[in-house]
Amino acid sequence: MTTLYLVRHGETEDNVNQIMQGQTQGRLTSNGIVQAQEVRDQLASEPFAAIIASDLKRSVDTAMIIAEPHHLAVVQTPLLRERDWGSFTGRYIPDLKGEVWPDDIETLENLLSRASEFIAFVKKTYPGKKVLAVGHGIINKAVQAVYYGKSMSEVQRMMNAEVRILEL
Repeated sequence: MTTLYLVRHGETEDNVNQIMQGQTQGRLTSNGIVQAQEVRDQLASEPFAAIIASDLKRSVDTAMIIAEPHHLAVVQTPLLRERDWGSFTGRYIPDLKGEVWPDDIETLENLLSRASEFIAFVKKTYPGKKVLAVGHGIINKAVQAVYYGKSMSEVQRMMNAEVRILEL
């Protein structure tokens, strides 16, 4: 059985400012760096076969900090990118309440498909191993929805640098 340690990236400037990041690169705050260091220290003795991250900077930076004691390169994948929020990207989140969703937002079907592809990739590439993956709030929620066979609304939101363990 493959064990997946699913992590959300550390706090970013846009998280603090309530900006819809979507697939922008993002920048960790000093607190976000500390959060990643805390995860690193907490998981330093785990025998990870791989450390994977979304190919967006905020996840890569978080993963690189966590990877330090493991001496592993960070494997980047677009499968773990955050949901593409289309023209909502870069907007102040409280202003979006009640707005009609534009057609350029990534569909839930596509998001769940990427999550399913990611789970299949991890199981096939790292059978029987421990793997840590750093993603984002919504894609991590989608991964868990697929894993548990639940709707997205039934999966509790992950906080920055939170770790959840899934036995694949």
